Amino acid sequence: MTETEQLEKRLLSHIGKAIADFKLISEGDRILVGVSGGKDSHTLLYLLRKLQQRSPVKFDFLALKLDGGQPGHSVALLEEYLRAEGYAYHILHENTFEIIQQKLKEEQNKCFLCARLRRGIFYRFAREKGFNKIALGHHLDDLIETFLMNLFFEGATATMPALLHSKDGHNVVIRPLCYVPEALIVEFARQKKFPIVSCGDCGEQNNHRRKWAKTLTDTLAREIPTLRQSLLAAMGNIKPGHLLDKRLKPQP
Repeated sequence: MTETEQLEKRLLSHIGKAIADFKLISEGDRILVGVSGGKDSHTLLYLLRKLQQRSPVKFDFLALKLDGGQPGHSVALLEEYLRAEGYAYHILHENTFEIIQQKLKEEQNKCFLCARLRRGIFYRFAREKGFNKIALGHHLDDLIETFLMNLFFEGATATMPALLHSKDGHNVVIRPLCYVPEALIVEFARQKKFPIVSCGDCGEQNNHRRKWAKTLTDTLAREIPTLRQSLLAAMGNIKPGHLLDKRLKPQP
């Protein structure tokens, strides 16, 4: 077995465990896969197709790329790749860049608003086209960074869930890569030579809190090699009786 095949096997093991633990995919699912052109969504798309080919559970998926109209950002390379690889895909053109420019000042970070707009567009497309789930490429390090950001900046014990029901009750978001360390994705994308496409304007900005959380995680991991595994376990091992949330106080 080659190094790439071994790595693929590890990734499939992680994603398979997440799907089993949280029941992310069921028979007959129609899944909309958010594809940015980055390493994470490329890896997610590749692994979902492998699972589709091997799993007894039958499901369909469509790769959806949102072209937000950012200057200098082209979807041509990604579209060429998706077509050559035989993926079912759709390119959705929505000028979110103009909306962001109108609402935010130049020095303000655009990532948060961009993500909200993108999420709303994905929700709408999924409802209109009959997709019952939306798969996103967030990995373990994304969950850990969000967990730390919530702890240190928001005063909350929370992260990105593996399975999320939208507030309107019409959409279900799944994160099959939630157990996968980012380092494995980086190496897999390098070995598979995925055509990486940055998101343009937003990708040039620094999300300072997330960058801080990533640096903190990397720094601590050098001292504590099992840090990521411990934080993953902590996010799934909540002990309400040992916290201070008054809503969890036993009633007399």
